[in-house]
Amino acid sequence: MTRRSLVTGATGLLGRQVILEFERAGWEVVGTGFTRSTSTIRKLDIVDSSAVAALLDEEKPQVVVHCAANRSPDKCDADPEGARALNVEATRNLAQATASRGMLLIYISTDYVFPGKRGEAPYESDAATHPPNLYGQTKLDGEKATMEQTRDTDLGVVLRVPVLYGSTVDHSESAINTLLDKVWQSQDKEAKIAMDDWAQRYPTNTEDVGRVCQDIATKYLGAGNQERAKLPKILQFSSEDRYTKFEICQLLAGILGLPLEGMVGVKEAGTGAQRPYDTHLSTKKLQELGIPVWTQDFKGWW
Repeated sequence: MTRRSLVTGATGLLGRQVILEFERAGWEVVGTGFTRSTSTIRKLDIVDSSAVAALLDEEKPQVVVHCAANRSPDKCDADPEGARALNVEATRNLAQATASRGMLLIYISTDYVFPGKRGEAPYESDAATHPPNLYGQTKLDGEKATMEQTRDTDLGVVLRVPVLYGSTVDHSESAINTLLDKVWQSQDKEAKIAMDDWAQRYPTNTEDVGRVCQDIATKYLGAGNQERAKLPKILQFSSEDRYTKFEICQLLAGILGLPLEGMVGVKEAGTGAQRPYDTHLSTKKLQELGIPVWTQDFKGWW
């Protein structure tokens, strides 16, 4: 039987790679986008519940991977209402729509649901949540909405991931890839670019996340109703490569053979939306399911 999936946010950093990984595994894939929809990406306002329901009825996917989100802490602070509409209410409506149609929903969440205080990480999937900023709170509320709407069907899965990097259309799509631009800007010795050398990051490649999403879909759809009811509903995936942003800049500069004289590492929390110190995610639940958690070597990828 042909396996069919739908990916929201398909024009974004993660969504593009999720499509590729599902296609590589033999799935038919439908991608949706809004501001960057193309001839091959269905235009969909994910906040419009009627439009979402109509598209699901038309495409009839067995699984929906929900990548669409406002994923910028600073942008969430600037537009709280819009952030809640996209990250929470659209997720609630999508979860209700998929559950009522017998479709599996994989909701992409974040490590920012955890407080990230020094000494607490790594966090297990059932650890106490306490988001440090509005972005993390809206994603946590999206998790709760997914669980509430799929409680009776066991067709909802949350996948938490950390900061992502990978193939980009523009470096600004990724908080990691964009550091390449900062390295080049720092070639001006007088630039004095302040770079975070405090928060611990675990940059994870979008290709690996896409692979894990496909593995989850295969595992959960292949299980019978009774077996699926026993499977964990909250999963976590992360690289084990640990860096601060300043250390990443040092690494990139070394690869490029460039000095870093115009950049200064800052050993304290930055300004703007509050960021956690260390929200490293445990991948124990994925390992217990037999889903591989290996990741590409961060330095080697560049």
